[in-house]
Amino acid sequence: MNDAESILSSTILQRRAMEILQSYEGANNYILKLKHKSETNKKFVITRAQSEYIINYYNRTPKVARKWVELDSYFAEKLFEDKLIATTPTHIWVEKLLVEKPTSYHIWGKHFENEDLHEFWLPKGALVKDNKVKTIEIDYEKYSHRPPLSHQKEAIQQLVENRRFILADDMGLGKTTSTIIAALETGAKRILIICPASLKINWQREIENYSDRTTYVIDGKKWDDADFMIINFDIVKNFHDTKDRRTSKILSSNFDLVIIDEAHYIQNKQAQRTKLINDFVKDIERLWLLTGTPMTSRPINYYNLLNLVESPVALNWMAYVKRYCEGYQFRVGKRKIWNVNGASNLDELRERTSKNILRRLKEDVLDLPEKIITPVYLRLHSKEYEELMGEYYDWYDKSEDSGSLSLQFSKLIKVRQVIAEAKVKDTIEICENIIEQGKKVIVFTNFTNTLNMIAEHFGKAAVKLDGSMTKPERQYSVDQFQENEKIKVFVGNIKAAGVGITLTAAEIVVMNDLSFVPSDHAQAEDRAYRYGQKNNVLVYYPIFDNTIEGIIYDILNKKKRIFQTVMGDIEDKGDSMSDILTSILESR
Repeated sequence: MNDAESILSSTILQRRAMEILQSYEGANNYILKLKHKSETNKKFVITRAQSEYIINYYNRTPKVARKWVELDSYFAEKLFEDKLIATTPTHIWVEKLLVEKPTSYHIWGKHFENEDLHEFWLPKGALVKDNKVKTIEIDYEKYSHRPPLSHQKEAIQQLVENRRFILADDMGLGKTTSTIIAALETGAKRILIICPASLKINWQREIENYSDRTTYVIDGKKWDDADFMIINFDIVKNFHDTKDRRTSKILSSNFDLVIIDEAHYIQNKQAQRTKLINDFVKDIERLWLLTGTPMTSRPINYYNLLNLVESPVALNWMAYVKRYCEGYQFRVGKRKIWNVNGASNLDELRERTSKNILRRLKEDVLDLPEKIITPVYLRLHSKEYEELMGEYYDWYDKSEDSGSLSLQFSKLIKVRQVIAEAKVKDTIEICENIIEQGKKVIVFTNFTNTLNMIAEHFGKAAVKLDGSMTKPERQYSVDQFQENEKIKVFVGNIKAAGVGITLTAAEIVVMNDLSFVPSDHAQAEDRAYRYGQKNNVLVYYPIFDNTIEGIIYDILNKKKRIFQTVMGDIEDKGDSMSDILTSILESR
């Protein structure tokens, strides 16, 4: 467009805008202000920008707010510096919301009590969206059978009082327990829990510890109604389609709370599961995200989570990556690509997100036990397991030697191997989550094949220790794990590596499978829980609760005498084995 065409275009716009002004009777105070100027000042000349504003927005009705809205601290400081005002405003009075654009608001309001109302533009990120609900007094007496610890009560209160929130406590601080109690206290009628497949049964059992409300674990394409619905990330696509939302089982179920466990699974906005979940959670009243991953390792990883909880810092992607990811563009052929892998202004990011996130480390929490044992309940689907158990029961019923404990034990070795190998996938998933959080992990197993499967998966990032290794080879594995930052996983045979060595470079232990000798567990756990360990030790027990393993673990925890054996207080090998084998036979 040349200069003459530009002038003609502006003139046409101005004439159209003036025509609108003359007859305007709407409620937009800025347009009314321009109308008043045009009527009282003969020299008034409307600008092109004003003309475009009038033409674009004269037929929109402003929203009346009449309330003080909290200002984000970063933008409040910017206002203080840019406007040269005497004090930093903490809130603004919004009389009316005149216009809403994708990234900004046009407001009729004021910054201080004694100011006159006037118009001004603000980025959406400048206003802190109020996701708070009224304070609820919680009666913890009803949870006295499994009382939450004091740090969990703080998490419960934060969740209950926020519609959208990130609980980012370190692993082992009991996020699941806190979230379930909080969900019950909100009065939510329909709750959807999205988590990794390996955690679904764990969620179900933990809910049953605190409530008799109905739960349903979703598998494959089966869907049934319950108060608590538990689904894994990989099958969300079976129940929600962004292109045909009318058929969405998730939306039609009218959930009033969605809980996303291991929420870092939806950090990547381009991933299909992230797009699916982002699409439907915007229609849910309450959304809680749980993750134990540190918040400041790579700020780009947290953009989507912060955006989902409506944090002011994440309303504008470009502003976020420039400010907190050292974001910049570069050319690849004809395309421009963003590099957003950096990290910058992290203290500011932490400050600006503090109202959206609760983050505590284990070492910050004073009411924790020094060794935390956590079962992770799973389900086994295996024809081989069923056949082997059938053979065992047939043998027991027909054999004259079935009264021998040692023979019963040996007959079950193959069953235990099948369980151990089937669990490798889940153990690896647990370990990968731990490594992602910058921590080392120890894995114990009873079987050589299982040990090799896990070690081979992690390759050069793992060392192993089994009974076939020489003393120098064993010491080399220990030293590498203790001293080499590149070694993240120690995989040990529970007998060979469960005694006599120190592995304090890790604070997390995963028991892939159970020994029939309970004291083996305590010995193995304590490879990390030894002199020199500066952190609380967290021990995960992945358990197939629909197998003999579930029976074994329940016996170890329900009987005080055997529980003491697990904790290493007493040695009770024979009686424990007898009780376990008896319970296995009674369970058929």
